[in-house]
Amino acid sequence: MNAPLQHGPTSLDRLPVGTRARVTSIRWSSLEESESCRLRHFGFDEGVTVEPLHLGPFGRDPIAIRVGRMTVAIRRKHAGAIQVQPIQ
Repeated sequence: MNAPLQHGPTSLDRLPVGTRARVTSIRWSSLEESESCRLRHFGFDEGVTVEPLHLGPFGRDPIAIRVGRMTVAIRRKHAGAIQVQPIQ
């Protein structure tokens, strides 16, 4: 079951499935260099629009995220380092 829509800033791992949001900040220092590089290659950066599409079956990991026109799967701990503001 999805959580209710958040109106204030939250982390990407807490954003309900199907809710579009804009990335406000990313705690790059909390990620390893290879993880940061991977997220940057996928297009994660401040100002980008994202939308969680699907949660994995076990432990809800990984999370399928739409970034622009691309869909990527990232781990919940990486999504936790990404702060977003839901778009209404």
